[in-house]
Amino acid sequence: QVQLVESGGGLVQAGGSLRLSCAASGRTFTYYTMGWFRQAPGKERVFVARISMSGGSRSYADSVKGRFTISRNNAENTVYLQMNSLKPEDTAVYYCAASASWSSSGSLYDYWGQGTQVTVSS
Repeated sequence: QVQLVESGGGLVQAGGSLRLSCAASGRTFTYYTMGWFRQAPGKERVFVARISMSGGSRSYADSVKGRFTISRNNAENTVYLQMNSLKPEDTAVYYCAASASWSSSGSLYDYWGQGTQVTVSS
């Protein structure tokens, strides 16, 4: 089992920045690809970013590429999502998740946090 707890969400104006954190506990953190997903009101949960076990590979959804950066600190069992140039359409609940696979499909992620709300005002 892996327990994931997100933090860092909040209300920010368009153009602003936020940094989300996800603290992991339980099984060895470095066994997992870590991902960030988001779910806007009335919409499905979608992939945002992922980072490989070592941190050497990263990928992003087209909608956030160039604005968001995913990183991880394996010594501290934490994954981050730095979000810059935020837009109102980035408003959503953001979830971190852990997968034994290198995937952007939520169905292949085994463990999920409870989510943190990000609201971007125009």
